[in-house]
Amino acid sequence: MAEASFGDSFTEDLIGLKVNASQLSLGKGTKTASATAGAATLHQPSGVITSESLTTAQNADYTLTITNNKVAASDIVQVTIGNGTNSAGSPVLRTVAVAADTITVVIRNMHASAVAFNGTLKVHFSIMKV
Repeated sequence: MAEASFGDSFTEDLIGLKVNASQLSLGKGTKTASATAGAATLHQPSGVITSESLTTAQNADYTLTITNNKVAASDIVQVTIGNGTNSAGSPVLRTVAVAADTITVVIRNMHASAVAFNGTLKVHFSIMKV
């Protein structure tokens, strides 16, 4: 496998796996995308999607569909969520469904009272090949 050197301690293989003694990075190029109407496209083995501004009510779901030609139905996809500009509600990862070229993420607002989201969320993902 051919490797290209990055600085003194990083190497990257042809598929974009970059490692050193304490870090691991997947993919090359742009690793971020913004969602529109619950959909985003990012063809990377890992990345961060910023949702559109949300007003999801208490106990309601927001569904994000990510189109990604790096994912197969048999892959394991790890997803974490966090606030972007959102400062209200309580986002909780509900489900992640994987299909060929598609990752579907459902996030529920689990706030204890009637508080809706009021901004963007960040959805981080990484694909592990089985």
